[in-house]
Amino acid sequence: MRLSTKGRYAVMAMTDLAKRQDEGEGRAVALAEIAARQQISLSYLEQLFARLRRKGLVKSARGPGGGYRLALDAEVTWIADVVLAVDEPLRATRCGMTKGGPKGCMAGGERCMTHDLWEEMGRQIHGYLASVSIADVLEGRLRPDPKALEIAAE
Repeated sequence: MRLSTKGRYAVMAMTDLAKRQDEGEGRAVALAEIAARQQISLSYLEQLFARLRRKGLVKSARGPGGGYRLALDAEVTWIADVVLAVDEPLRATRCGMTKGGPKGCMAGGERCMTHDLWEEMGRQIHGYLASVSIADVLEGRLRPDPKALEIAAE
């Protein structure tokens, strides 16, 4: 899985938005405020929030006191949705797509020997991010994988 700055910054900004929105009792939050707090370029945030708005994750308000609000409650705004909204594919393989279907990562278009490993890892990452909400991040309720805990205990 390749998570670039787009995905990371979108999650950071959405988490900041949720926190400030709660503190301000539902008021819209200006992107300039988020940009300053998170040390992210305002123009970059504007691009990300345009995508988040098109995907229905945020609502914008114009005029004095304008800015953005979460479109859904933070409890049901999933990290995977935020990452996917800014066009970050949750894939761990280097395989591409063609009109005829998936294209393997090898020169002739076939799959590499480890393809299934990376594909399953990508599914696991997506599943985890789809189980974590913005509220979970804000409240530190990140759930560790029980299997990982068992392995670490051995």
